Amino acid sequence: MRTADHRQASFWRDGSSRRGYWAGRLTSGTTRQIKGARAVGIAGGPAKTDYLLTELGFDAAVHHRAPDFPDQLAAATPDRIDVYFENVGGKVFDAVFPLLNPHARMSVCGLVSGYNATQPPPPLPGSLMRSVLSNSLTIRGFIVYDFRDQFDRFFGEVSGWIRDGRIRYREDIVDGFRNTPVAFAGMLKGNNFGKLIIHIGD
Repeated sequence: MRTADHRQASFWRDGSSRRGYWAGRLTSGTTRQIKGARAVGIAGGPAKTDYLLTELGFDAAVHHRAPDFPDQLAAATPDRIDVYFENVGGKVFDAVFPLLNPHARMSVCGLVSGYNATQPPPPLPGSLMRSVLSNSLTIRGFIVYDFRDQFDRFFGEVSGWIRDGRIRYREDIVDGFRNTPVAFAGMLKGNNFGKLIIHIGD
């Protein structure tokens, strides 16, 4: 998005549930707002999208299980998308990709929609790579330890924002290590609400 004050539209997949680095999820969406961007999130269900809007202050939130999800996404990003944090792939990526602006940037943290696939993924269509070329897109894998030289700066900034109440987060705590398999399977289905944590003892 390019508005009068040149803010960018940033889009986060599944901003209130499932997997992925804490720093790259709720925190990233909120950090984008702190830095002056418009943040749009997506989550599985009205309760989670409402949480993004009312509790975390996202500018818009979209329910990825809605039958008209692509239309909702397009309506939530009228000036299209400049920064996209990819964590799932699948139909969400399919809806996001055509909305990327020229010179958009994509960080790929995960592709959870294909983790249980029994067949290899199909090859990338030529049209996708042609779009990367013609729109000067930047796509990069997000491996957290590639940025270890920025850890001190990150923790210093974010811890201050948490103390100030500018960043808020939610945890979904499951008690007992024996419940890990069920909790993990539920996380991949989007059953948790917040960052999933297994409590194994005091």
